Amino acid sequence: MMRFIRSAFVIARRDFTATVLSKAFIFFLLGPLFPLLFGGVFAGIGTNVASQAKRPVVAVIAPKAEFDRLQAARGRLAEAVGEDPLVDLVGYRPEADLSVQQKRLLATRQPPVRAVLSGGIDHPKLVGALAADPGTVGQLRLLISEARSPDAAGAPELEVTNVAASTGTLDRDRALTAQLSQVALFLLTLMLSTMVLSQLIEEKSNKVIEIIAAAIPIDAMFVGKLFAMLSASVLGLVVWISSGALLIQLVKHGGVATLPVPAVGWPMFLALGVIYFAMNYLLFGAAFLMIGAQASTAREVQTMSMPVTFGQVLIFGFASTVVGSLGSAKAIAASVFPLSSPMAMLARAAQDGAIWPHLAAILWQALWVALILRVGAQLFRKTVLKSGPRTKWWRRAAKVGEVAGHIS
Repeated sequence: MMRFIRSAFVIARRDFTATVLSKAFIFFLLGPLFPLLFGGVFAGIGTNVASQAKRPVVAVIAPKAEFDRLQAARGRLAEAVGEDPLVDLVGYRPEADLSVQQKRLLATRQPPVRAVLSGGIDHPKLVGALAADPGTVGQLRLLISEARSPDAAGAPELEVTNVAASTGTLDRDRALTAQLSQVALFLLTLMLSTMVLSQLIEEKSNKVIEIIAAAIPIDAMFVGKLFAMLSASVLGLVVWISSGALLIQLVKHGGVATLPVPAVGWPMFLALGVIYFAMNYLLFGAAFLMIGAQASTAREVQTMSMPVTFGQVLIFGFASTVVGSLGSAKAIAASVFPLSSPMAMLARAAQDGAIWPHLAAILWQALWVALILRVGAQLFRKTVLKSGPRTKWWRRAAKVGEVAGHIS
């Protein structure tokens, strides 16, 4: 047992040092920055396009006084529901030929007019392509109704007392924290658990792994490689969390203190995040390492790892059932199922302040990690040295027949 531990530690130290002290590790730390940048750019573009698409422009043919009353009604409505979902109003003075003016406005591109409102507030008429846009018609009805009434009417005094938080806001914020933490855990595990594959394929191709296998047990090599990449990944995780907290502190007014606090508190939540990341990484990293032992080329790795990746996506979807429904049967099943338990329990930590379920879950996950490592090490030992071309089953059968014939 001591020889196994020493051998695994030697492999882990070797792989960890080779990974962390290499120049490529700097690019590894910068890896999450590029998806964030691209996501921010495309999210901004999508938000801009969506805001322009969902805010139709209505041309209002009316005297200035009536148009001002409509604009005032729109301003009062915007105070209640916000600016984004409301239509934009553009005023035009009436012309002699109303039908010609309507056709010209509907053909206008700057701004792109969705409909034309005429007839004033007393006898309004709306013309436009509104068959698939009942929301615009409903908004204009509200605006006209509000513009017809006196400005002081329908606006009672309402005494408002603001509090720091309420149950509704806490549940919403904690559910959002749970979703974001699950997505981060899933993406990090998916990205980092494949790192062991490239290193294993490289060592199998240049026969280094066979030299190492002659000196130490294969099981120790399997465990050492897995924990080496786990240590490097945890180091990267700590760097990313620290950098993110520093960035929020510098950019956001009030810093990290303004973020919604998880149910267990930020220190415990971050500690559980690292632990559940380690458990999730060991579960899926062992699967990818077994795939790497079965394959001898990068193409075989890609083909064999695709079902595992799709399986991770399905498990992520299963674990997401915990968000907002901690007591449901699906949520309990996701917390108990070993492969989805880390992501499900991390979401539970954001929404529920109880600590004892996490202690039980960590022990349960550790049991399955030990079992999967045991099975994975056995499969690794059987397949890792078979790096040459494989003999087809019918050729093996023919050779057995030839040997049997010589013996007889």
